[in-house]
Parts: sequence; structure tokens; C-alpha cells
Amino acid sequence: MVDTKAIEKAKDHFGKILEEQLKRVEALKAAHDWIDYSALDTIKIGICGGDGIGPYISRSAQTILESLLEDEIKSGKVEIRVIEGLTIENRVKAMQAIPDDVLAEIKKCHVLLKGPTTTPKKGDPWPNIESANVAMRRELDLFANVRPVKVPEIGVDWVFFRENTEGGYVLGSKGVNVTDDLAIDFCVATTQGCDRLIRLAFDYAHKNDINKVSIVTKANVVKATDGKFLSIAEEVAKDYPNVKWDDWFIDIMTAKLIDPYRRSDFRVIALPNLYGDILTDEAAQIQGGVGTAGSANIGKQYAMFEAIHGSAPRMVKEGRAQYADPSSMIKATAMLLNHIGYTNKARRLEMALEVCTQYEKAKVMTGRPNGATGAEFSQYVLDTVDDPDLEKKWESYQKASA
Repeated sequence: MVDTKAIEKAKDHFGKILEEQLKRVEALKAAHDWIDYSALDTIKIGICGGDGIGPYISRSAQTILESLLEDEIKSGKVEIRVIEGLTIENRVKAMQAIPDDVLAEIKKCHVLLKGPTTTPKKGDPWPNIESANVAMRRELDLFANVRPVKVPEIGVDWVFFRENTEGGYVLGSKGVNVTDDLAIDFCVATTQGCDRLIRLAFDYAHKNDINKVSIVTKANVVKATDGKFLSIAEEVAKDYPNVKWDDWFIDIMTAKLIDPYRRSDFRVIALPNLYGDILTDEAAQIQGGVGTAGSANIGKQYAMFEAIHGSAPRMVKEGRAQYADPSSMIKATAMLLNHIGYTNKARRLEMALEVCTQYEKAKVMTGRPNGATGAEFSQYVLDTVDDPDLEKKWESYQKASA
């Protein structure tokens, strides 16, 4: 027997979601233009430690950031603010993904460097509150998740542009259990949301002389939302006639990234939220694990940079948090520097990190007392940044591994 009351309740729930999303479309149409960091009197950088190992690796990244921007901080061009309160305990106390007072402090900054935060799952001791990352991407309209992955010795040099504010995640907490036997979740795609993400990917390829963008969907099956993403890619591509593009289904692309004969064919990859989450973790593992990859979350008015791994509560419980690898946060720091205009500092930091993790390995992170602490490794990276022969050294390693 059909439960008509359950159906009407689900319809009402869906109607409210539609109203909310249509309002979001109007907001997208009226969105601000891109912020010009060079025109700011002071660039304000917020640092949120997060949960678990987050405060440990964030302190390592902060040390590097303060060292590289020492002159800019002294002159007042850059201000670094430590923002407390983005912890699971505080979020549960407020029963908010991001407590209002914390969000207010975040919005006073232009860019944010963020440690990993805990998202409760079934079986955890915490209430089922929304992911802080999902909430932050929505609140700050951080529509593009940008993740570079580079392994020169196997020909991998990828940059992923993952849509951040739509797809299968943005309404992840708003699914409905229609009855005890039927659960429905929702996936969202807007013309404006798809266009700005795909256009950013093509623009990046164009500006960096990369003649290849790959679009990833499952448009043969998920015809409405994925179909929209793919059709908008066709339109955007017309504005970039010098950039070749192709499209792949998520299942076969997952296989091709580990195909030694094909993976070097890919350069810039643009894809919806869920597929981007999956592929970027796979790509990070090819690079050496999720602990090695940084992540940028880009919007027109705000940007947030973070490690892509979790908060590792087990390491804290076992007293090993000081041995957590800060490489992902250091990579995120380099991306932050590049985003706000300090491209030379960013490049030297990226080169130093690559030399330290892939070539010299004078300090090795194991996550245990038989390896370096995060503080020791960060100092090793800083010392390498200061090496006057860094660029020559990096180039020689690149040639040797080619």
C-alpha cells in the first residue's frame, strides 16, 4: 500500500530544496567579480588548526608562511590571524558545521589556511552535523577545488578542477527517508555553477600553455546533471579554440589514471564534486599518498587552502601527533602564496618540498618516533628553500628522473 502521507511530506521537503536552489541561482547571477589582491592595503590570512593532527601540521605550515612572508608581515602588507574554535567539540556545542562566531572571523580574512576537520559518521560519538568543509565552501562560495599532482618520473603532471558547491555533496545532509524502505538523495547542477568551474579550468590551461582539458562525467547514465556539465563544457570550449579537450566517463578515467601508457596524456581535468573527490584521492595515492597533496578551494572573493587528508584521531590517541606529516599543508601553503601573488616564493617552496620528499630525503616522515617530527621536517624544508643552489639542484633532479 502506498503511503500517501509520506509522499506528501517528501514532496514538501523537495519543494523547499527547489526554492533554496533557485534562490542560489539568482545569487550566482549577481555574484561579485574576482578580488584583486595586489590592490589590497593588507592581505589577511587566517589559520584554522582544525581537529586531531590539524593543529600540529598547521603550526608547521604557519612557521613556513611567517618565515617566507617576514618582510611583508613587518611592513603590514600581510597580516596572519590565528582563528580558534573550528573544532569538533566547539561545533557540536553550537550544533553548527561552523559556529557563527568562527565564521564571522573567517569572513574578516581574504584567504584561509585550514587543517583537517572531523566529519561525524555513523558509529562516531558525535551528532551527525554537516561537514565543516562543505559548509565553508557554501558560505564563502568556494566553487573550485584545485588539486595538483606531479610525479615527474612516471610522466604525471595533472591539475584537477573539482566543482565544489554543487553535485552530490551540497545537499548531502538534506536527503529524505521517504519510508523505512526508501531513501532519496539529491544531486544539483546549475548552468552558472558548471560554467564558472569549467571556464576556470580552460583559463588555467590557456594561461599556462597547456593544450589539453579533459572533462569527466557519467553523462551517459546521469543524464540531467552530468549531461548539463558536459554540454556546458562544449560551449565553454568554443571560447578557447587553442585548447584541445576531450571527455571521459568516471569509471574508465579511474582506470586510465593508473594506465602507464595513457596517464601522461592528461593535464587539466575538470569534473563534478563527487567524481573529483574520488579521482583526486586516487591521484594523490599515485603521488605518494593523500598526505602529500595540498588543495585549494577558490572563490571570487575568498579562498581556502588545506590538507586533503583527515584529522587522524588515532595518531593523537596514540601520542604520535607530533610525527604527523605536514607535507600536504606545506603544499597548500605554496598554493596560497601563488594565489595571492607571491609566485616566486611559492615556486621555491614547491621545489624545496619536492627535493625534500622525492629526492634527498634527509628527513623522512614515518608517523612514528623512528622518523622526523613535523617541526623537524618543516625546518628541513625551510633550510632547503634558503639554499642558494636550490633551483640548480631541483633541475638536476628533474633531468635525472626524466
